[in-house]
Amino acid sequence: MIGGQAITIGKLAEISDSNVPTIRYYEEIGLLPRAQRRASGHRTYTEADLKRMTFIRRCRDFGFSIEQVRRLVTLTETPERDCVEARDLAQAHLNAVRGKLRELRALEKSLAGFVTACDAECAGGPATDCLIIEDLNGTAKNSVAKSGCCA
Repeated sequence: MIGGQAITIGKLAEISDSNVPTIRYYEEIGLLPRAQRRASGHRTYTEADLKRMTFIRRCRDFGFSIEQVRRLVTLTETPERDCVEARDLAQAHLNAVRGKLRELRALEKSLAGFVTACDAECAGGPATDCLIIEDLNGTAKNSVAKSGCCA
């Protein structure tokens, strides 16, 4: 209930900046409790549901996996548990993000090498003679990407 009134799934989606199929999915997998139903069968939600949905959406915005979100939701419901669990989850996620950033930097370097080599040696020529195409085909004499994009 928000302001004393239950809200519909559409209103919950709007207020929590999510969408209706996502809310249904989160109910289905147990991240969000099953909604109350009106006599008409329409779902209704409370302020607690809105708070939970907003929390879940924010977790997802930060890239936490569904299982990580499930663990964080559990922490919000069990005050006797230590917040170190949340910190450890965030640290593990941070480590994963940093690993992805390293991979993306290597990918960026490889792609920049492709573009630079093409500009210097083959741009404007036939695509079949393009260094980028040759490299991606594995037929380049000297690989522009060197050891691959994400080595």
